[in-house]
Amino acid sequence: MISAFTSCDSDEDEDLLGAYTKESDFAGVARSGAVSFVIGEKAYVGTGYDGKNRLKDFWEYDASKSSWTKKAEFPGTARSAAVSFTANGKGYVGTGYDGLNYLKDFWEYDPEADTWTQIADFPGSARYGSIALSLEEKGYVGAGYDGNYLKDFWQYDPATATWTEKVGLGGSKRLNGFAFTLNGKGYVGGGVNNGLYESDFLQYDPATDTWTRLKALNEDDREDEDAYPSSRALAVTFTLNGKAYLCTGTNGSALTEVWEYNDLGDLWTQKYSFEGSAREAAVGFAIGNYGYITTGNSGSYRYDDLWKFDPTLLTED
Repeated sequence: MISAFTSCDSDEDEDLLGAYTKESDFAGVARSGAVSFVIGEKAYVGTGYDGKNRLKDFWEYDASKSSWTKKAEFPGTARSAAVSFTANGKGYVGTGYDGLNYLKDFWEYDPEADTWTQIADFPGSARYGSIALSLEEKGYVGAGYDGNYLKDFWQYDPATATWTEKVGLGGSKRLNGFAFTLNGKGYVGGGVNNGLYESDFLQYDPATDTWTRLKALNEDDREDEDAYPSSRALAVTFTLNGKAYLCTGTNGSALTEVWEYNDLGDLWTQKYSFEGSAREAAVGFAIGNYGYITTGNSGSYRYDDLWKFDPTLLTED
């Protein structure tokens, strides 16, 4: 695999904004390849792989109390590398890998009733390592791996409980890419395709069902002074106050780098590096004015620590 990335040293980090606070550890077992979503002011984390077993427990995080509460267990097959999205006040989880099989079932979580309901299966092939987005109260799922690398893209509308195939990704196929939603558009990048880290970066417009190629995560589209993250797989993303954040992941080695994306000008700004251990296959979410990162792995070691990130503060050494 290509596209090496050099970590910033402490001197380079000194003038970068971003401060971290270690919060109450995730209450489930340490794991990687979990899913997360936010409904209202609470986050939900579940499924994943603890190094021996796939998991199906689910937990709610209340940031106002810095507390975790166990919720109704995910009723589908225990799995890792699934995807999740939110729409109309519900959470959705599906696809993934159970250790033997690729999966395509999908489930809806109601936080008010603390219940799960199975919905129509994902209509694409059974797969893991896909990307997912929430846009305009609809969910989008695509790419991943079903024995081959994929780039198809599907929309789920909870109002009609139906899946619709949309235009496939306007770039490369990918496994374990990153995705986020910002100001009404979807963004997809990174991931691995046939052993190579993909550097294309794409914007999806749900109004026109079209993809636009943005500046790639390499020097080909950049001026000498441009800052940008290298491509990576198994990264964390979240959005805060009109900006998106790309955190951790791997490009052959687990990473701690954190980058802020501004869609006005297609610009990246490096933030202070993640202060927890370098990791991949973590989960991230945003509540209020803060981002959160938890779980993940580095090699065979898995994590259960939780870190709160404030991108506006200067870290004090």
